[in-house]
This record gives sequence, structure tokens and C-alpha cells, in this order.
Amino acid sequence: MLTERDSDAEVPEWWRELGLPGLIDLHVHFLPERMERRVWHHFTHGGPLMGDGWKIEYLWPVEERVARLRELGVRAFPALAYAHKPDIAAELNDWTLDFARRTPDCLPSATFYPEPGATGYVRRALELGARIFKVHLQVGGFDPRVPELDEIWGLLAEAGVPVVVHASSVPVGSGFLGAEPIGAVLRRHPRLRVVIAHLGMPEYDPFFELAARYERVALDTTMAFTDFTQARMPFPDRLRPALLDLGLAGKVVLGTDFPTIPYSYAHQLRALHRLDLGEDWLRAVCWHNGTIMI
Repeated sequence: MLTERDSDAEVPEWWRELGLPGLIDLHVHFLPERMERRVWHHFTHGGPLMGDGWKIEYLWPVEERVARLRELGVRAFPALAYAHKPDIAAELNDWTLDFARRTPDCLPSATFYPEPGATGYVRRALELGARIFKVHLQVGGFDPRVPELDEIWGLLAEAGVPVVVHASSVPVGSGFLGAEPIGAVLRRHPRLRVVIAHLGMPEYDPFFELAARYERVALDTTMAFTDFTQARMPFPDRLRPALLDLGLAGKVVLGTDFPTIPYSYAHQLRALHRLDLGEDWLRAVCWHNGTIMI
């Protein structure tokens, strides 16, 4: 049982008590060092999209972060780099794919951006074994419906590879965020395996509707239900039955945003536990549903 101490040391006993072999976390970030320093500075000091920022719990060297994931019992995790401007996605993919090759338990991951040549480097990433993609529509500042991405969405739908998409308006909205733009992509590519980051907060309802409507759409738990998020964007009680049903149907997966979180990894798990949705739900979310995705 996880306690109010939120100690990471308690995590392995928690998943063992559930009868699990460990955890699968589909929302973890590792980045090239220079980019990582910039991201950490942004999260720590805040900015136009971050407000005052927050203290990052795991501001550690990469080797220590990988070691902590192993100590926690995370058996599979991606690096999830994402392109924020043109002409960097292919290089990021080279880095994340290499990081996965030299890091046991790391899933080969990739990203893309609407730019010339994007279809080619996405196809190459798939050929090199990419098993999960990440796009951040807000940070990237692009509309998922643009024609340049249509062939890429089709490739990923055909390959059945999940795409973790930050599509919600946290912390600042725009005309291409929210459920409608990515929903339009899904209407064109209904077999696309999309994982909606952060349960789609704060637009929980329309993103839950997408997950219910499309067979391959799921939601990840990243930062959801934690004290930090509940104080700002509380999860609505009216969606608890849907959260239970979607989780048991394979459509809710564990995500954490490790390492750039303002609390311990254990706290994210305790936040899920205190929902009191049952051990079958926890087993599905923390392990079984992840195996479906990857």
C-alpha cells in the first residue's frame, strides 16, 4: 500500500501486491542534453505557457534517472522527444532511437513536424524499429489537420504504432488544440492509434468521447488526479464511470511525465490508487493496457 509519504521505495511492493511484473509507463521524457537543459529551465522558471513554473523532482543526471525507473520496476518506457520547430525532428529521431538501443527497457520512439521530407524520416524511423511517436501540438504550434501530415497519419495507422498526442489546451489554448482538430484526423484515419496525453485535461469530456468512439484511441494518466493537478484542473466526478469502463476496456494507460514533475513518481501512483476504482482497473492501467499499445 502506498502511503502519504509518497516514497518511491514503496512502489515495487505496491505493484507486486497487485500481482504485476512491474509497470509500463508510456509518457516518459529523455532528450538530448542541450535541449533538456532548455526544457528544464522552462519548467523551473516558467514562461508564457507555464506561469511560475515548478521545482522538478528528478533534476538528475541521465544515468540516475534511468536507474530510478529500474528501481521503481518500470519495465518499458519511451524517451518521447518532440519537435518544436522545423528541421529538427529527423535529428531528434536519430537521438531517441540510439538512446533506446543503448538503454535497456527503453522503447524506440520518434516524432515528426509538418515540413518537407517528414514522410521520409517517419518511414525511416518505422523501418529502424520505432514503436511509439510523440507530437506536442501546442509546443510545436501546428494544426494536425494540415495536408502535409495526412500521409504520415496514414502510415502510422497502417503500422498500428501509437502516437502520444498533446492535443489539449493546457496551459494555453489555440485554434488547433482541443478535441476537434485531432478528431478530424481520426475521422479520416479511424484506425490511428492515438494516446491522448494528460486525459485531455482540462477538456476531459470531449477527449473521453473520442476514446469511447474510436477503437484505437486511448488516454494516458500523465499528471492526472495528483494533488498538483486537482488543485488546478480537477477531474470531474461525472466521468468516473467512463474512466472505469475505458480503463477496463484497454483505453487508459499509465503516463507520468517523469522526470519533469513537481512530486514523486509514487505520488502519481497513489493518485491512481485513491480513485478506488478497483485492483482490476489498476492492473489494466499500470500494465495490461500498455502491453496492448506496444
